[in-house]
Amino acid sequence: MARTQLTLAALATSAVPGLDVAYARKHSAGAHGLFDSALVIDKAGRALIIRVPTSQSAETEQSADLVALRALTTGNRSRLPFDVPEYVGQTPIQGTRAIVYELLAGDSFDADALTGHEGVSGSIGRAIAAIHSLPSAFIGTAGLPQQSAEECRKDAIDLIDRAANTGYLPAALLRRWEQATDDDALWQFAPAVVHGAMSADCILITDDAVSGILGWSGLAVGDPARDLHWLLAARGNAAEVAITSYSTARQGSDSHITQRAMLYAELELARWLLHGSTSHDQTIVDDAVAMLDGLVDTVHSHTQQPLSPKTGPIMSVGDVENMLDHMPHAARDYDQHAAMHTDSYDFSGLTSDADSDSDSDSDSDEADSDDSRTGATAADQAARRSASE
Repeated sequence: MARTQLTLAALATSAVPGLDVAYARKHSAGAHGLFDSALVIDKAGRALIIRVPTSQSAETEQSADLVALRALTTGNRSRLPFDVPEYVGQTPIQGTRAIVYELLAGDSFDADALTGHEGVSGSIGRAIAAIHSLPSAFIGTAGLPQQSAEECRKDAIDLIDRAANTGYLPAALLRRWEQATDDDALWQFAPAVVHGAMSADCILITDDAVSGILGWSGLAVGDPARDLHWLLAARGNAAEVAITSYSTARQGSDSHITQRAMLYAELELARWLLHGSTSHDQTIVDDAVAMLDGLVDTVHSHTQQPLSPKTGPIMSVGDVENMLDHMPHAARDYDQHAAMHTDSYDFSGLTSDADSDSDSDSDSDEADSDDSRTGATAADQAARRSASE
């Protein structure tokens, strides 16, 4: 049963000594999710968010987020052109803990809206570039994950292999993805500090610019393309501005980042397939198969736009967006709602299924509830089924 705002406000006073609550309300997306959350305002007008995890996966995410926020020291934060949540306090509750954060100012929008405005899109590109430009030494010091380019490639190969082993992956996509992972040139990049769970829901906007970024549980050193793939699935007519502003800020240091970002966008369908397979949900499997078949039709009709530069001309961002625009609408905009201040929708099942085939039973109930909530999956049906705010 979800905790009431009064219960959460009481927990906040325990977590923050001297807190004098004047007002509290649920801070909710309107459905059961990863956290019970409330907005708490004290008598001085200070606005705080309190969150209590509702599952083991949520608690794991919250712990990772807390480690990441502590790693983002004042010096690191000063290099970023936006705000990052501030940890305020915590208190134990029924075998887990409630965490209190400062509320960041700003409004959230879906990916299409964010990429429909040139100024906002440009600010997003520069914000992501600022994350990727952070000096990476603090990641190791904090004990956060660090991956080489080759390890990033091996992760992609492992995901493709497991999707192929389901027997549902079309041979044309298997060849396409294997060509990309076999192409050494595509994986010649310098790993960078990455947000790791970037999506539209992580981004707060004030005055047409990024004012805050949430959801830092995936903070790591890895492939910067992972933070960009959601932009390629967005339908706003200024999506290319975000990529261009990112490349300008990063001085074009990674010539194949767009190809890898598109690969990651397409592999979201493989993740969705694995989620359905390991949770024994045939509805999800059928949905994923339909989207994969749609992607086959798309790539066959756009043979001049390969993932691997070896197989043909390198795509411009506009070409990539055009290709993704021809994908079934259901196959786009997979968003990680764990980034929200609110009681986020539970996408943990999809993520854990992609990482391991052993967790199917524990995730199946959450998967069923996610799938029934709203409308669309891993590149879009997964997100919109589970994610309509």
